[in-house]
Amino acid sequence: MAYATVNPYTGETLKTFPTASKEEVLEAIDQAYNTFLSWKETSFEQRAAILNKAASILRNETDKYAQYLTLEMGKLFTEAKLETILSAEILEYYAKHAEKLLAPEKLPTDAQGVEATLYHEPQGVLLAVEPWNFPFYQIARIIAPQLSAGNTILLKHASNVPQSANVFEELMLEAGLPQGAFKNLYLAHEHTAVILNDRRVCGVALTGSEAAGAIVAAEAGKALKKSTLELGGADAFVVLEDADLQKTVDWAVMGRHWNAGQVCVSSKRLIVVDAIYDQFLALYKEGVAKLKAGDPMDPETTLAPLSSQKAADDLKKQVEKAIEAGAVVEVIGAPVPEQGAFFQPLLMTNLHENNEARHWEFFGPVTQLYRAKDEADAIRIANDTPFGLGGSVFTQDHARGVEVAKQIYTGMVFINHPTMVKADLPFGGVAHSGYGRELIGLGIKEFVNHKLVGVADIDAPF
Repeated sequence: MAYATVNPYTGETLKTFPTASKEEVLEAIDQAYNTFLSWKETSFEQRAAILNKAASILRNETDKYAQYLTLEMGKLFTEAKLETILSAEILEYYAKHAEKLLAPEKLPTDAQGVEATLYHEPQGVLLAVEPWNFPFYQIARIIAPQLSAGNTILLKHASNVPQSANVFEELMLEAGLPQGAFKNLYLAHEHTAVILNDRRVCGVALTGSEAAGAIVAAEAGKALKKSTLELGGADAFVVLEDADLQKTVDWAVMGRHWNAGQVCVSSKRLIVVDAIYDQFLALYKEGVAKLKAGDPMDPETTLAPLSSQKAADDLKKQVEKAIEAGAVVEVIGAPVPEQGAFFQPLLMTNLHENNEARHWEFFGPVTQLYRAKDEADAIRIANDTPFGLGGSVFTQDHARGVEVAKQIYTGMVFINHPTMVKADLPFGGVAHSGYGRELIGLGIKEFVNHKLVGVADIDAPF
């Protein structure tokens, strides 16, 4: 596996990094575990001070850090700055709340003379396998809770964002984190088994593709280690007849095209009831036509290149297969530049029940559009997917929107907004979108030992 910074806008290879050796991996595990032995005894106050310091650095030097995201995966600089601040917010959230979230819990019990308490204790070293589409946010949302809980972390980041991975490790060290508590490694695929089979490693958290998740989860299972998976998504964007149409269209354009459409929770499947379908479609095309593709560092640019030329080529091949399966594809929006890994926005229809493409995730600016007969049909289409990560329902009747949301099988649903990502909201899905949750109290408790301690003051029965 080649770790390299290749600018998606210019195509220039800027820096390469050697893959870690097995000896380096074993040394990193040793250091991570030795650090864990002292880190687990470190007070919440001391851990919080380090997280707050890292967040402060991100806030004070936002432009410096955001440039890495734009340089390595082509993210709009405006979006890169928002991601950097979101990462700071996640660090701050756990600095503030970790101690309370992990406080011992007295358990009610009917057993006479027994006092039961649940303690949440760290377990050791955690492997984090993260993707390229949100290079900082993906790191922050795993290390903030797990470092706060007292675990230590080894990171295998995506091969196309090596500098982003490295600079985040440097950030945490600058903030005062002990050496070994969080280590970035340029791992080869075979190193996953090496790490997970070490008894000092307590589990793996992966965000990535279905294929990668299946491989890593199987390896973790063989080693009897816990895994959490956040995989792909094909989120439904349900539009009912009473929606505020222009506002809904504006959110649809944004929801499908932010981060160049390379988001697990992008609004990938627009499902519009028949009564307003034609109006919606006309306005949506107008909205996409206003997007401006260009230099991601330019604040006027609103459509970024894809993360690599390979990503653009793979998406093109996937669209061609969808057409072979019966999909109708229409070019929408202004032409994109020839320079860079840009992908022309497309509209895909005729995704009928015999077209397997309706079950695919298109990771880029490809909009799948469905005409639903009514609300019930929209719910049926929303649930006709192997995924279950996020989703949204647009209606001016909030109570109605909630009732529709409750009938969609997915991990997260928002009314009148594409799926939202915040430091104080849980994140995760069901079905082929994975299992486990990140952020808030759910995330911090994924890799701790929920230890029951019972104090009994009763006579023996014999």
